[in-house]
Amino acid sequence: MILTNRSKNVAPYPWHIRKVLPKVLKAGEYAGTLTPEGAALLDVNGNLQAGSLMAPPEGDAGTGMVCTNSVRKRTGNISVGTSAFSMIVLDQPLEKVYRDIDIVTTPSGAPVAMVHINNCSSDINAWANLFKQFAERLGVDLPADRLYETLFLVAAKADPDAGGLLNYSYLSGENITKMPAGRPLFVRKPDSAFTLANFVQAQLYAAFAPLKIGMDILKNEEGIKTAVLIAQGGLFKTPVIGQQVLANALNTPITVMSTAGEGGAWGMAVLAVYAKSGNGKQSLEDFLDQNVFTHPESMTLSPEPEGVSGYEAFIKRYEAGLTVESMAVKSI
Repeated sequence: MILTNRSKNVAPYPWHIRKVLPKVLKAGEYAGTLTPEGAALLDVNGNLQAGSLMAPPEGDAGTGMVCTNSVRKRTGNISVGTSAFSMIVLDQPLEKVYRDIDIVTTPSGAPVAMVHINNCSSDINAWANLFKQFAERLGVDLPADRLYETLFLVAAKADPDAGGLLNYSYLSGENITKMPAGRPLFVRKPDSAFTLANFVQAQLYAAFAPLKIGMDILKNEEGIKTAVLIAQGGLFKTPVIGQQVLANALNTPITVMSTAGEGGAWGMAVLAVYAKSGNGKQSLEDFLDQNVFTHPESMTLSPEPEGVSGYEAFIKRYEAGLTVESMAVKSI
């Protein structure tokens, strides 16, 4: 079939889509080698040599599954950054089609339910920069790690429901909550407990709120549960705080590995090693368990009952206040 453009002013494309798209390969399959022409294209100085084995390429979803060892059925992972996504490897197809749930696959081809949110840590970064400017006015130069650690640790003294404070971390539109554009918004009532601890807690709570709404679809509509979710991302560089908030938000144990900061590039490197092994007898799941994650350094935090109930109170307030966010999008 030839693709055509319906506009009368544009001629049909002279190519077939099957000839344009590359052949789909699973993890471990042979994808060729780097040619001299390809090496020259990548490195005009000629230092890069031809001959390197090419592993089937993956995007950040696939490499995120690999670097968190979340490719077996009923395992899952969460990647947290300026945006965030969760992925649950399914043991059976979803019963329904959901607007907010994408179906992707593991690098070895197993189906995965994916919840993606456009906004996560960017608003936290913006507020942290404001506090950094205030510190500089006092003559204090705070390195980024100490700045975030100082702010996050104060959240340990916050009220479970963040003191009635409310925040929307929308620097851009958010599909899950049907917001067409971003309007970062912080809201409080006159009698809210407006403390630094509650303010930081509200920022952390808001970062995960759309993700929680999406994950609740899988939990409540499909009955999908996992024993533990493995999380990665810069937000977890400060130990415990963000990890505990996420565990409470999803009411699921959250594990963070020592390799959590390595990210997708490391996951792709692992897939390259798997392709190089080339024996075809060992599944990707077994390869990761037996060759990569033999003795992983990790820490798991379970949900705290008080924190879970506090986050539930926050998310009810969050969903009720979406009309305020919607009006801000329309009015400002």
